[in-house]
Amino acid sequence: MELNVWDNRNLLHKMGIRKLNYFLCLLMALFMITCEGDNSAPTADFINPLSHPEDGPPAGNPDGHSPVPLEAGPEDVSAPDHIIGDGTPGSCTADAFINAVAQGGKIVFNCGPEPVTITLDRPAKVFNDANPDVVIDGNGLITLSGGGKTRILYMNTCDQNQHWTTSHCQNQDHPRLTVQNITFSDGNSRSESEYDGGGAIWVRGGRFKAVNCRFFNNTCDSLGPDVGGAAIRVFSQYNNLPVYIVNSTFGGAPGYGNFGSNGGGISSIGVSWTIINSLFSHNRATGNGGNPAESGTSGGGSGGAIYNDGNTMTLKILGTLIQNNKVNAYGAAIFFVTNDHSGDIRIDNSIIHNNTGGSWYPLYPGISMHDDTPCIVTNSTIE
Repeated sequence: MELNVWDNRNLLHKMGIRKLNYFLCLLMALFMITCEGDNSAPTADFINPLSHPEDGPPAGNPDGHSPVPLEAGPEDVSAPDHIIGDGTPGSCTADAFINAVAQGGKIVFNCGPEPVTITLDRPAKVFNDANPDVVIDGNGLITLSGGGKTRILYMNTCDQNQHWTTSHCQNQDHPRLTVQNITFSDGNSRSESEYDGGGAIWVRGGRFKAVNCRFFNNTCDSLGPDVGGAAIRVFSQYNNLPVYIVNSTFGGAPGYGNFGSNGGGISSIGVSWTIINSLFSHNRATGNGGNPAESGTSGGGSGGAIYNDGNTMTLKILGTLIQNNKVNAYGAAIFFVTNDHSGDIRIDNSIIHNNTGGSWYPLYPGISMHDDTPCIVTNSTIE
């Protein structure tokens, strides 16, 4: 069924869910969407080098045309701090990449004119005191692989091993990590015991965004109520600013999907997301029993594409296609539960359909949330 804000009003009257307060929330949210969509706001204009890749699905939703705010666009790497490789594939090694990430700054690759896969035997880790900005740009030619054995990229402002730089590690403005024009495949965080989830990328603190990226066959623990993010797991962004996911693909075709206990694509606690012109398909939440785990189960299985838990967060889905994802518990497409009943979901110019699994909230197929969470849907199809 195709739903918009006026459909929301009629459905809410029929369902009798906090009619007046909810409708006021809808009006305020609609006003905010209108303001955010102001054509006078500057937007990013850039090329996606993975729109027609030689292998695998392209990066992003080809039918997504939502405007991209300047801060959500790719970073300029015309003056890089590190160039990995000397023009040959063999010169682009895992060690060279890991060492460059440890030093921070703008990182590019010179591995020759053909696509190259760099397989890691351990995660590349960001040091919090190395450089406030870390930009990794693959120019559409680089795949970073965990080889099915290791996580690929890790940043944690509260990990003393990565050097504390402030007394408020959970809320600092750096490092600012950007991954762009690159593919992450076969990441595996199942061997991680302290910082679980995030098969390809695990982030806490600072800022994070992904632009023109692809995430294929990444995985995290398959069971558990609190583990998640087969591709990406994020905590504690600076001043509660959103993570941007732009023109990126999670799965995209049979045989390419990501899978883990919760959040087959992405997972977070207390983090806001703005997802623009992206594609989530063929991802799976493989746990069972939800959170808290039902008696006799190991827990998990929620959020086939997206799993958001915690307090005071928002989720924006713009120009994005979410389809053919699967769960064993709740939220075949999206699981969004705020413990303090704050925040909202806003969906515009998007399609969410053909996702498989349970949901406790019948208003929006494939989305599990509290019944008092405002969910503003415009120019979109949810079925």
